[in-house]
Amino acid sequence: MNHEKFQSCINACYECATECKHCTTSCLESANVKDLTQCIKLNSDCAAMCALAAKLMASESEFAIQICEVCAGICNACAKECENHLDSEQCRKCAEACRKCVRECRMISREALIL
Repeated sequence: MNHEKFQSCINACYECATECKHCTTSCLESANVKDLTQCIKLNSDCAAMCALAAKLMASESEFAIQICEVCAGICNACAKECENHLDSEQCRKCAEACRKCVRECRMISREALIL
């Protein structure tokens, strides 16, 4: 795998991880923090998976494609949860970053099937 070919996905993963971290902080500071437990958990999982996917793509790991598939699933779940809280600007930003990451990771998976 040529990591430069997947730079767009690597960037999307790092952007998503960053937005998820910001979203976690925002949720923890919310007056309704108990209502945001699932959002916080998914943000944490998503940030970790996105960082891992980006690192594996950058190092040209033989497992990067499989991790991208898992990453897309977690990002999709995180986006859906954040979309339940669109009154929060940070949840909106997080959902957008997650959706972008889903698109990029799925594109990587589709390209791998073609090769």
